[in-house]
Parts: sequence; C-alpha cells; structure tokens
Amino acid sequence: MQSSLVPPTADRRPTTSEHHGHQRTDDYEWLRDKDAPEVLAHLEAENAYTRERTAHLADLRQSIFDEIKARTRETDLSVPTRSRGYWYYGRSFEGKEYGASCRVPVSDPDDWTPPRPAEDTRPDEPALPGEEVLLDLDALAEGHEFFSLGGSSVSPDTTLLAYATDVVGDERYTIEVKDLASGTLLPDRITGALGGAVWDRAGESFYYTTVDDSWRADKIWRHRLGTTQDEDELVHHETDGRFWVGVGRSRTDRFLVVASGSKNTSEYRFLDADHPEAGWQVFAERREGLEYSLEHAVLAGEDVFLVLHNHAGPDFELGVAPVRPTPAEQWRPLLAHDPAVRLEDVDAFAGHLVVHQRSEGLTQLRILELDEEGVAEDYLVDFDQEVYTVGAAGNPEFTQPVVRLGYTSMAVPSSVYDYDVASRELTLLRRTPVLGGFAPADYEEHRLWARAEDGTKIPISIVAKRGSREDVGGGTGPVPVLLYGYGAYETSIDPYFSIARLSLLDRGAAFAIAHVRGGGEMGRHWYDDGKLMRKQNTFSDFAACARHLIATGWTTPDRLVAEGGSAGGLLMGAVANQAPELFAGIVADVPFVDALTTMLDASLPLTVPEYDEWGNPEADPAVYEYLASYAPYDNVAAIDYPPILAETSLHDTRVLYVEPAKWIARLRATAVGRRDFLLRTEMAAGHGGVSGRYKAWHDRAFALAWILDRMGLADRPSGVRP
Repeated sequence: MQSSLVPPTADRRPTTSEHHGHQRTDDYEWLRDKDAPEVLAHLEAENAYTRERTAHLADLRQSIFDEIKARTRETDLSVPTRSRGYWYYGRSFEGKEYGASCRVPVSDPDDWTPPRPAEDTRPDEPALPGEEVLLDLDALAEGHEFFSLGGSSVSPDTTLLAYATDVVGDERYTIEVKDLASGTLLPDRITGALGGAVWDRAGESFYYTTVDDSWRADKIWRHRLGTTQDEDELVHHETDGRFWVGVGRSRTDRFLVVASGSKNTSEYRFLDADHPEAGWQVFAERREGLEYSLEHAVLAGEDVFLVLHNHAGPDFELGVAPVRPTPAEQWRPLLAHDPAVRLEDVDAFAGHLVVHQRSEGLTQLRILELDEEGVAEDYLVDFDQEVYTVGAAGNPEFTQPVVRLGYTSMAVPSSVYDYDVASRELTLLRRTPVLGGFAPADYEEHRLWARAEDGTKIPISIVAKRGSREDVGGGTGPVPVLLYGYGAYETSIDPYFSIARLSLLDRGAAFAIAHVRGGGEMGRHWYDDGKLMRKQNTFSDFAACARHLIATGWTTPDRLVAEGGSAGGLLMGAVANQAPELFAGIVADVPFVDALTTMLDASLPLTVPEYDEWGNPEADPAVYEYLASYAPYDNVAAIDYPPILAETSLHDTRVLYVEPAKWIARLRATAVGRRDFLLRTEMAAGHGGVSGRYKAWHDRAFALAWILDRMGLADRPSGVRP
C-alpha cells in the first residue's frame, strides 16, 4: 500500500574512526544515547509512522489475535512433574497474562502416573485436590508494564521457594524467598542477579550469578539465609572476558557445580556435599578448544562423573571419570566419538542414562539401561514422522523409573510423553489442545534439500495446509512462503509447532525453516562452517534455500517473505543486501545488524565473549575486513530493497535498539526504488519482546498481518471456527 506519509528522517551527524588503515564514517551513532530526549522522540516518531503506515491492517491484526485466542485453551494446566514428594504444575487462566505455579502432595509413592484434573475445573477452584499456589504471577506483575519470572527453586526440604523477577526487561533479576507454610517473604533479597537461585543440599544457602558492566555473567555468590546481600560470599570470579559462568546442582544432590565457558572452551569446578572440607575443586583445567560438561552418575555401584567432551572428536564423546580432578587423557570412553552423531547432553538416573543427540539433522533420544555391571542396553526411542523434534524435559528425580519427554513437529502440537524404561512403553500424557477444528492430518510437512554454492546440501523443513498447492488443473502450483532462518552459536532451529502460525497456513501460505550453517543441525562442522571467517556460508545458504523453493515450484519471489531475529536478524540484513530480488518482504526482529560497530567496542554488552563467534576486528585486520564485507549496516547500498519491518526493544541488553534504529535510518537515506522501511520499538521490553501472553499475541499478530500483506493474502479469511 502506497502512503503519502513522510517517514522520520534522522539527522546526519558524521563521526569518523580509523581501523587498520580504513576510515569508517557513521552518520547515526548519536542514536545510541537512549536517555537523550531527541533519541526517544525519534523512536516515538518511528513508532507513529509505523502505526500510520500499517493502519490499513488493523482489522487483520485483530482477526489474527482473535484466531490465536480462539485456538488457545486459555484456562489450562501443564502436566504435573514429580519432585520430592510433590507434583508441580503450572496453571493459566482466561483473561490473565501469566498464570500460577502450583503443587499437590504425592498420594502414592509407588505410582508415577501424574494426576489429571477434572475437565470442568473452573479457574476459581483448585485443579487438583490439595492444591497449593506457590506463586500467583499475575499478582506479582500487577502495576508493571513488563514482568518476567527468571526462575524458581524449591528448597530441598520443600519448605522455601526462591524466585527471581524482572520488571524492566533488562534481565537483571531480584531474588526473593517465600516461606511456603506461612506465605510470607523472608527478609533475604538479592538484586542484580542473572536468573534464579540454586540451593545447597542442606537448604541453608543458595547460589546465584551476577553480571559485569558489559552484561557478562562473571561472578557466582553464596547467600546464607538470614544475612544481607553485602555479606554474601564470592565463590568464583571469572576474569577472562571471553568466559561466562553458571552454577547448578547434580540430580543426585551430592555435587554443586560451577561452569565457566567461552564459545569453544570449558572449565568446571565442583563441591562435594559428602566431603565439603575438600572445598571447590577444578575438575579439568581449561585448555583452549577443549569443551566438556559434568554429570554425576552411579555405574556398576561406583560414583563417577560422566564427561561429555570433544577431546576425542568434534561431535563429542561420552566419557567416564572418577569424582575427583581428572585430566582429559584419563577419561574412559562410554560412547565413543561418531562423526555421524552429534552428542549434545546426558542425564543420569539410578537405572538408566538418557543421551540427547542428533543425526542427519534430526533430534534423537538414546536410552542406556543400567545393571549391576554397567550399561546393559543401548537403543533409540523411535518416532515415525519424517520431520520432528524430541527432547527429555522435567526429569528432576534421580530414582524415577520413567523419562518425561517432549515431542513436536510442524503439524503436531507440543506433546508430553512418559517413557517407561522397564516396559519400553511410550504413554501420551498431553498434547497441547488446539481449538477451532484443528487436525494435524490437515497439514503436510516435508524435509527438502537445497544445494549451496559450494555444493553442500542444506536441509529445509516446510509445512503447508493440505491442498493449498493444488491448482485448477489438479497439479501443484506456487504458494506464498515465510522462510525463517537463524544460523549462529550452534543453535539448532528444529521443527516446532505454533498456534499463531496457523493464521498463515490456513490462509494458504507455507512456513519453512532454512537450517543454514552456523547452527548445529548437522553436527559441529555445521557450526564451524558458518562462523568466524566462514560466516558468509550462512547468508549464501539462506539464499540457496530461497532459490530452491522458487526453482522447485513452491513459491515465487513476489510471495516469499524472510524472517529472522537477533543473530538471525543479521542474516536478514545480509540477505537484504546480497539477494534483495528473492524476497517480497523481510522481518528483522531485534536484529544484530551493526555487527562491526559492536565488535569494535569491547565495552559494549557481550562483545568480548563474542570474539570466538565473529572474530576480533579491533585486533586483527583480516577479521576487520571480513566482517566489514558482510555487516548489514556497513553494506547498505543504493539498490531497491524489498519492504523491511524491523522490530526491537528499548531495554534489550543483548542486541541494543540502536542497531536497527541506525540501520533503518541509513536504508532510508541510501536505498532507491520503493524505500519501504518500518521500525517498531517496544518502549517497555527487553530482548524477548513484550511480556504476558495476550501482549505477545498482539505483538505476533502485528508481524503476521504485515507478512500476509506482503504475500498478497491480507484479504483472505482464515477459516478458524470459534
């Protein structure tokens, strides 16, 4: 839709810097001062312009929101998870944003079947007999524009609850402790924490993490109940700027573990609750390039550490070591390195081990049954679908005989199963209800393979409504497609279900995920081939996937829309510069588009820890030149770009709002042709966007309406039944 409105114009205030003999001029760096009235005024002007430019989509946005709401069971209950004599679960309520955390006592210690609520349970009554409300999240959120629960942890004796909240969006949490018997808060209060708390075995102290000025998790603290925060003990301070720290407790309760890790190197410390006099010990000192993790297990009656590591090969091996400091050369293989299988994680239980792995781009769960001699059986939990995602979830008890797992595909809603290891029976406990006449059989999903410029096969997962590709002659024709991509940090974007996505599919569009290099879908080499000096592969892979969808008749350039967020937003900015002719529109969510500026400034959040991902352009001329060759902001050109919607949040601490703000300003000043660029800034949110499910639905409805408009489907009804 053409508009006579004039977009906001940011003043050009050039600043020039020189690096390795290259001069670089930036006209819009002044937008970085988010406290400056003129910057806030500019962002508000951009928001006003975006509202006006998308006013014609207001009815469609409301329709999409109504569809999401109509398909969602608003008053609902999660599958209860058993821990320390209680079943824990979450509740949601119609008309409320956040819901509640609850528990009920276990009535039969020998029965691991989770209790089920009555179908006609009302929001104002207990879902299960003996229900205890641990946290009323809507009450905690009252009076705040933003609210996030960073984590909650019940003490080992089940009498106290430590929980963390953020009411700004900057991911700096406040930890408080609730007495579950009286419902009152203890005086203990921790501010500035990253995430939640980890209790010690005695329940007399808890551990937490804080960040430095660049938002790097660098310190682990111990807080003793009944003391003030300024009395807390500093357990570990990580001084290497490339490393992050975290703290956890083993499923057996015996060990506390502090992990230090960069993008390619690990170091673990442990504290043995059976021998606290030994203090914190380093398990294996850091070596550049050596990654490992620890899991306490009991094999053949012996306490051991399971060590998942890359010492034997890039796709990791599962080794065994004694529960004492042990160098990598002494780790005994339990599952040897296999270049066809990427081992990702391991969970240890009294009677079995659960290995999370992937092969040929698909996730797998592997069970190792144990007996008195060690591993007795080794097998996969099988699923029949062509494209799916599976993973263990919610398994806190070391002695539990079942494995709780989650399963989904692009057509099958998130499903929760219990797998009985002894009988090898898989029991479906819950499939997320989708109202309005939804049936998985009405949708088709496929795994496609594109060919990259260097000949590498790139997997694509795609889903569409059955019959949407049929033309009047009975054959198949092109349909609008939303192509999503990420491609960084070895993060795999595995197939997943989305209720909101049905508003696209039911209007005749398809949704596809391009599993590009830089992610982890095909193993460690997939990641290595899409980072540092091989980052260009990520961008060319995405373009190859788009060309494959066009060449094979799935879609056409005038109906293909691209979307990505954060590091995937960098991908969006790069393909906008390199292959604008392939897309009818691009959505860039919290996009990392000013990568060169960020990586040149070590004082900015996350820059130093990111050197192993992007390189250090300040120190290395070759890295500078390579990053400058693809950084979206630096490569904006006088070309005709497709329409672009950039979305960001003012309080984002990971990708600062200034990156898309500068990008849109430079696009408007430089591009030719349509010059259709929108910037939308949430003024009270962080990296994850707005908080609260209804706000999130409205937020997603905004983007989906814009996408449908770019596809030419804005006037097509969805067909959802209320």
